[in-house]
Amino acid sequence: MLILTYKKTFSLWLLLAAALLFPCAVQADITIKDSQREITFNETPTRVATLSWELAEDVIELGVTPLVVPEIKAYQEWVAKPAMPSSTMEIGNRAEPNIELLAQLKPDVILISDTLKSLRPRLERIAPVVFFDTYRADHNNAKQADWTFLTIAKLLNKTDMANKKLAERDRVLMALKAQLNSAFPNGVPPVTSIRFASTTSAYVYGHNSMPQYALDLLGIKSALSLPTSQWGIHQQRLKKLKAVENGIVLYFKPFYQEQKLQASRLWQAMPFVINKQTASVESTWTYGGAMSLKYLAEALTAALLTVAL
Repeated sequence: MLILTYKKTFSLWLLLAAALLFPCAVQADITIKDSQREITFNETPTRVATLSWELAEDVIELGVTPLVVPEIKAYQEWVAKPAMPSSTMEIGNRAEPNIELLAQLKPDVILISDTLKSLRPRLERIAPVVFFDTYRADHNNAKQADWTFLTIAKLLNKTDMANKKLAERDRVLMALKAQLNSAFPNGVPPVTSIRFASTTSAYVYGHNSMPQYALDLLGIKSALSLPTSQWGIHQQRLKKLKAVENGIVLYFKPFYQEQKLQASRLWQAMPFVINKQTASVESTWTYGGAMSLKYLAEALTAALLTVAL
């Protein structure tokens, strides 16, 4: 009996010593709160399925390769940054992921946004689901993007990296703002950013849109006043952009009718075109995650600098 007690005590001491010497070997549960509920994981997920682009961005920025992402070719064209890892698999489209394939791949966790909210019960038969209500009219989409990023970072044991990324974003924004102030000594004129729907209509980014949040952080006012919406966008007939008389209009690529637009009389009659106060913006995702604000600010600044020349 004494021998058994001694062995048990000795084993306990070994476990305690291991915990002190190798703290990573003993991991506490991870509890996070998504947009609906609190979820606890026994260990850090490694096989992470991301079923929306903004969540895929966050995971990649944190140095984790997503197991799956929808519409990878389109992501590479429209989102571009951060680059999609070559080992990430295609999982169908953003509205209808391939659930059968997802089940076969056995992820540790599935990250979804509002588009797939109704599928949560079905997806939970495969793996724990973390839901993020990323874009809404009644909250600040930029702040929500940061909260989502930090929540995912906690889940993936990457909080230190996330904080460093956000600090780096702030430093980049300050540098870009100084660059613009130097290029526009009298102040940057008000700016409106758009994405063309056709040669006669456009989606105008206003309050609660990520492009406008990026412009706000650069100290630039909007050239048009628009009401708040879920995505911060409003589709307008192109002729309504005539209201931007003394401001700058920047339009996001890709736009495959750009040559046709440039030749149209309607476009040529715009005050900002006549005054050479317009430029294209390299492809940058306008509905992205926390770090997309940095990429948007960089792309918008590069376009504005062409106007300042």
